Amino acid sequence: MEPLRIHQGLVCPLNRPNVDTDQIIPKQFLKRIERSGFGQYLFYHWRFDDAGNLRPDFPLNLPKYQGASILVAGENFGCGSSREHAPWAVQDFGFKVIIAPSYADIFKNNCVKNGILAVQASESQVQTIMKNAEAEGYKLTVNLEEQRVFDNSGFEMTFDIAPYPKQMLLNGWDEIGVTLTYEDKIKQYELAR
Repeated sequence: MEPLRIHQGLVCPLNRPNVDTDQIIPKQFLKRIERSGFGQYLFYHWRFDDAGNLRPDFPLNLPKYQGASILVAGENFGCGSSREHAPWAVQDFGFKVIIAPSYADIFKNNCVKNGILAVQASESQVQTIMKNAEAEGYKLTVNLEEQRVFDNSGFEMTFDIAPYPKQMLLNGWDEIGVTLTYEDKIKQYELAR
């Protein structure tokens, strides 16, 4: 995974609460065994109509949000089943940061394990970001080291993150990567046995 320290990106609003993992990545697309290729199915039933045409009113389909890498969403984002395919789809689509008032715990943990920063913000901060994101080209800067989110127009907020997931994201480590930081000690232990 790539380290995430400071990220500046275009913001796409998804003003819906209780977005569950079946909406993030519908079950019929869970047949792949690799982590890539799921982005094309992100929010499939909201992005496409029954004939497979893009819905012109869905935010991710609007030209002004093409290339967005920061998703701002409603409360309880990622609820439902614990499928890890949901953060795979979010990441494969190009999102590196999600900002929401709350998350399902398993989804939030799966985000960290896959290199996505899930920032928890207050409802009023999220609504401010969503309103600002109505303007074309609205960008935010997310500084993980300082735990700060800001724009060029005066909006600024801080966020909390536990030390362990912060270090994972800052260093671009998944759980195997964390284990490999102890490789010398593991070798010493094995040699002593």
